[in-house]
Amino acid sequence: MNFTLLGCGRWGSFIAWYLNKNNNNVTVWGRENDPLVESLFKTRKNEYVEFPEEIELTHDLSYALNKSEYIIISISAQAVRNLMDSVSKIEGYKLKKYILCMKGIEDNTGLRLSSILIQYGIPKENIAVWVGPGHIQAFTHGVPSVMLIDSYNNELSEFLVKNLRSDLIRFYQGQDIIGSEIGAAAKNVMGIAAGLLDGYGYSSLKGGLMARGAREISRLIKACGGNELSAYGLCHLGDYEATLFSEFSHNRMFGEKFAKGEKFDKLAEGIATSSALLKMANQVNVELPITQTVYDIINGKISKDEAIKRLFIRDNIREF
Repeated sequence: MNFTLLGCGRWGSFIAWYLNKNNNNVTVWGRENDPLVESLFKTRKNEYVEFPEEIELTHDLSYALNKSEYIIISISAQAVRNLMDSVSKIEGYKLKKYILCMKGIEDNTGLRLSSILIQYGIPKENIAVWVGPGHIQAFTHGVPSVMLIDSYNNELSEFLVKNLRSDLIRFYQGQDIIGSEIGAAAKNVMGIAAGLLDGYGYSSLKGGLMARGAREISRLIKACGGNELSAYGLCHLGDYEATLFSEFSHNRMFGEKFAKGEKFDKLAEGIATSSALLKMANQVNVELPITQTVYDIINGKISKDEAIKRLFIRDNIREF
């Protein structure tokens, strides 16, 4: 199969490596003059993977888009609209199949990422998402995992599951793209919450965070028209292990360093996602107490003690 990767950061570069390893033709696009992109294109490697010669690298977006039927987007969630501004100027872009391989909600609008593509005229049956647990550092050392592919189009997701699976990644087919997108994005916020608990010395509370966090997000998914059970599947609860307890998770590490007053200079999508989820929740009249607490503490609105009290010293309520 022919795949084009738009984006070549940590996850994008791994996907290119993975697809090539599974005997697919891969073209990788990256923005010109970006230091990390230029370094990758020059050396054909980064701190995670090394590209073989068969992977084609280009700064030409039009060329990259026209090389393949399947377009994988793996960039910062907040940069999707800007990318689509450029993609939409290329003839035939609506005919491609798009696979979104990132986890986030647009901060300014509270929109799911697939909704942004639909706004640009891409038929929803041409859109899929690839989410679920997994860290590049484990994958590249041969440690397998299970992930999820979901779509508005069952035939597309079934086709991708069958053709992308390998001994390294076993894919399940999702049937609720609303829940899959929201659950995957919200996992990053819960990752920050876990890091805050680690940094403050309350790691034993992460079990409660997993249970109550999944319940919180299940309510949001249901209110947005999805299946609340998706919160307990691979997109959200299934991804916790790869985030709440991992040394490799950027979101968890950001939370821990924030709690300790240290800087973290890598991308933590959960920062913008906490704000975006609150916008989404406000639109459907759902309360997100954990998400609200994460947003408030990283924006200096409440103290550590206030955050712990808000989360764990509450009026009696039934679990379900």
